[in-house]
Amino acid sequence: MDENRRNGEEAEDGAYVIEDTGGSIEELEAEMEATAQEAAGSAPAGDGGSSQEGEYRDRYLRALADFENFRRRSEREKADFYKYAVTGLMKELLPVLDNFDRALEHVDENDEVHKGVLLIYKQLSGVLQRNGLRTIDEANVPFDPNIHEAVVRDEDDSVPSHTVVAVMQKGYFLNDRLLRPALVKVAVGGPERAA
Repeated sequence: MDENRRNGEEAEDGAYVIEDTGGSIEELEAEMEATAQEAAGSAPAGDGGSSQEGEYRDRYLRALADFENFRRRSEREKADFYKYAVTGLMKELLPVLDNFDRALEHVDENDEVHKGVLLIYKQLSGVLQRNGLRTIDEANVPFDPNIHEAVVRDEDDSVPSHTVVAVMQKGYFLNDRLLRPALVKVAVGGPERAA
C-alpha cells in the first residue's frame, strides 16, 4: 500500500481508502457530505464542468453505498460476536451441569441436600438459558446424527428402529449452534419408522 492510500487520498487506480480516525459514523458521514459538496463547488465552469460534477457525484454515491454496506456488515458481525462470545465459557460449564445431574440422580428427593442442590441447579440453568443455552435431552424421538451421538445400540422389536430410547448425557445448543451432541442409546431391530 503506497503513501497516498495510507493517508486516505485517491490512488492512481481511482480507488479511495478512508483512514480510520476513530471518529463516529455520523462524523464520517458528515465529512463525506462536506467533501462531496466541496467537490461539486470546485468543478470548473464550461463544458467539462457538468461531466466532472457527474463523476464526483457518482464517486460520492458509490462511496456512500460502500460505506452503508460496510456499516451493515459490521453491525451483523458485531451482533454475531455478542451472540456467540460466551461459547468458550458455556463449554467449560457443561461438565458442571453434568455433575449437577449426577448429584441429583444419586440423592434421595426428600433429602434437604437434594432440595438445596436442585435450587442451585435451577438457578444456574436459568442464567445459562437466558444467555442462549438450550438442552437436547428428549427420548423417544427419531435419531438425528446432527444432534445425537449414538453410544449404545439396544435390540428392541417393540420400538421403531433408529429411535432414541435413552439420553446418556445431555447435549446443548448455544442459540442455533450445536455446542455438544447428546450421547444416546438407540433402538435397532424394530419396525422401520414411517417417513
